Amino acid sequence: MQTIDKFNFAGKKAFVRVDFNVPLDEQFKITDDNRIRAALPTLKKILADGGSLIIGSHMGRPKKNPDPKFSLKVIVAHVSELLGVPVQFAEDCQKADAQVAALKPGEALLLENLRFYAEEEGKARGLAEDATDEEKAAAKKAIKESQKVFTAKLASYADCYVNDAFGTAHRAHASTALIAHSFDVDNKMFGYLMNKEVTAVEKVMKDTARPFTAIMGGSKVSSKIEIIENLLSKVDNLIITGGMTYTFVKAMGGKIGNSICEDDKMDLALELMEKAKAKNVRMVMALDAKIADKFSNDAMTAFVNVDEIPDGMMGLDIGPKTEKLFAEVIKSSKTILWNGPTGVFEFENFSSGSRSVGEAIVEATKNGAYSLVGGGDSVACVNKFGLADGVSYVSTGGGALLEAIEGILLPGIEAIRGF
Repeated sequence: MQTIDKFNFAGKKAFVRVDFNVPLDEQFKITDDNRIRAALPTLKKILADGGSLIIGSHMGRPKKNPDPKFSLKVIVAHVSELLGVPVQFAEDCQKADAQVAALKPGEALLLENLRFYAEEEGKARGLAEDATDEEKAAAKKAIKESQKVFTAKLASYADCYVNDAFGTAHRAHASTALIAHSFDVDNKMFGYLMNKEVTAVEKVMKDTARPFTAIMGGSKVSSKIEIIENLLSKVDNLIITGGMTYTFVKAMGGKIGNSICEDDKMDLALELMEKAKAKNVRMVMALDAKIADKFSNDAMTAFVNVDEIPDGMMGLDIGPKTEKLFAEVIKSSKTILWNGPTGVFEFENFSSGSRSVGEAIVEATKNGAYSLVGGGDSVACVNKFGLADGVSYVSTGGGALLEAIEGILLPGIEAIRGF
C-alpha cells in the first residue's frame, strides 16, 4: 500500500479529503479549529513537495444546495492563515475545472461543501412523503447514476488521492470511498492523521497487549450493543458505566429510583452478562453512585449503594468506592479503550468519576499501557480535565471509531487498501 511519506507530490495535483466540519458561532467564526490543525501535516507535506492541493470537506448536514450557513467559504481565511499560503475557493465543486487547471505547484484550492450535492452521500432528496415504492426505487437508481458522474468529476481534478478524514471513513460517500476506486494503488493513500487513527485502532483491536480493559459509558445499552458484543470476544475486563449502568442494576433486581433506564433492554443486559461469563470476561460495574434529587449541578446529593437508590433520586455519577474499583482494574491493564463518561461530567459536581477514570488511564499509560480514548464525550472529558497529553491516542473518529470497534470494515479505509 502506498504511504504519504514515500510519495513525491512534485508537479502533481492531489485531491485531499479532510474533515473541516468545525463548529461556528452565530457570526460564523470558528470556535474550535482543531480539525483543521490536525490536517496541516498532510497538507503541508504535499505543498512542500511541490504539489498542488484540491481540498474537499463537508460541513454540517445541509438539506439544500447551497445553504449559506454551511458554506466552507467562511473558513477560507483561517485555513489560509494556518497553511501559510493563500487558499483559493471553488464555489461549485462540479465546475472547478478552470481553477484546478490554473493551480501551480505550492497552491491550494478549497472546494465548496461537498454535501451541498446529493451525489456526495448518494441520497435522493426532495421525495414526497407519500412517494410510492416504485418512485423511491427510481429515485435511488437515478441518484446512484448521478453519483458516479459526480465522483468521476472530482477524480478528474487530481493525479492522486489522499484520505485524511477518519471521521467519515465509515461512510461510502463519493469523496471518502468511491473516488478512491478511480486511482490505482500507487496513487492513493492515507494522510498522516488517517494513518494515526487506523494504527491506533488496530493496535487496540488486533495487536493487543494484555490485560485489555474496555470502559463503556453512555446513557443507553441499545446504542452500544454491537460494540459490547464484539468486545466480549477481545477484552479481559469490561467496565460498564454511565447511564446504562442502571438498566443492568434494575435487571438484577436493584432499586434505581428515577435513574435513566431502558426497561425493554433489561433482558438484553442479563444476556450480555451471561455472555461475558461464558467468555471469561470480567464485567465490572459500579458499587455505589452519587445521586441527586434533580438533573442539575446544584441538586441535593448523597452517596448510596448503586442498587439502593431511593424513589425521587437519580444516579448522576459513580461514587468513591467505584472510583477506587475502576482505578484498580485500569491500572492493572496493558491495553485500555475508553468510550463514554461515568456520569454527567458537564456538571462539575458530577465530574469526579470521569476525572478519576481519566487519571487512572494516564497513570496506566505512564507505566507502559497503550490507551485509546474515543467518542465525543470521552474526548471532551480528557480535554476538559487536561489529560489528553497523558494518554496514548485521542481519536477524532466518533462514529467511525465506534464502527471499527464493532468490527465493521470501514469503506474509506478499505477503498485505499484496495480490498
